[in-house]
Amino acid sequence: MTESFSNLIINWYQNHKRDLPWRNTSDPYKIWLSEIILQQTRVIQGLPYYEKFIAKYPNVFDLANAPEDEVMRLWQGLGYYSRARNLHACAKMVVEQFDGKFPNTYSELLKLKGVGKYTAAAIASFAFGEATPVVDGNVFRVLARYFNITDDIAQPKTFKKFFEVSEDLIPEKHPADYNQAMMELGATVCSPKSPNCSECPIAEGCEARINNIQAELPVKKKKIKVKRRYLYYLIWQNENKIAMKKRGPQDIWQGLFDFELIETEKALDMNDIISKIQNLHQDVQIIEISDAYQHILSHQKLEAVFIELNKKTDNTLHDNDLVYYTQDEIEELPKPRLIENYLSSRNI
Repeated sequence: MTESFSNLIINWYQNHKRDLPWRNTSDPYKIWLSEIILQQTRVIQGLPYYEKFIAKYPNVFDLANAPEDEVMRLWQGLGYYSRARNLHACAKMVVEQFDGKFPNTYSELLKLKGVGKYTAAAIASFAFGEATPVVDGNVFRVLARYFNITDDIAQPKTFKKFFEVSEDLIPEKHPADYNQAMMELGATVCSPKSPNCSECPIAEGCEARINNIQAELPVKKKKIKVKRRYLYYLIWQNENKIAMKKRGPQDIWQGLFDFELIETEKALDMNDIISKIQNLHQDVQIIEISDAYQHILSHQKLEAVFIELNKKTDNTLHDNDLVYYTQDEIEELPKPRLIENYLSSRNI
């Protein structure tokens, strides 16, 4: 059965695979870059970013030597910004500790900053031909449905079971094709909703199809608790300049630029907003208060209001982290998508 399963999906993959640039190389740098970009990101969204990074930083030395703000700016809009920070840190690590050469085994790759089990397995198999299986959401889905595995994939211990099942299936001679095939099958055929079983190369032996329980697998019981946050941004203006600051650690958007912020646990009405601002700043003229902008992250739901302000007399900023920037300078700063959307709506 093992040989049949592997051969079926590899043969299918050879005839149906999408032509993606990171599949046409064994360069570990390009493979690593693509895998980091594609974490929590669909291919159609990640591809332009991959192309931009390769054009800007053709090799790991170029990325390692780049300024952090430049890397973050290039990543802007892709979200999950810790990936960008880890990407930059990992490039530096490869250059400084490995002379610019990526480790060539799964176990050694796991030592790199931001490289987990899935990414290490992908690089090891795609770049170096090591027979280590990748286990991501797509692989969980294919294997859970085919073998009717009902273990909760939200539990960390379940990874070990799926990894062991995959180890029995992956062929020694064609590990890269097998891993690519499993991910491609999950992404394009064995989809979370309405899987296209009529086009699946392993449908005949699939327990979920036979028992019509595709919608029940894989099992994932853990529910994500979503936190609500209310953000009130103070937009200080001085002639054609706007005051911005770099966000610090231990929160979302570390290293990106936004404005002075008032955050509350519940939404404020207009009078509350004005009162809070006047309590903080006596010498202020409120120009405009925006409608609320909604922004959803994986574990957080943000509601942001932008308040445009001027100092009545002295334009000196009270916060030492705030700096006035021109429109051209703001364009070059790395910013969260929420801030970018606001600036675009105001033609700033």
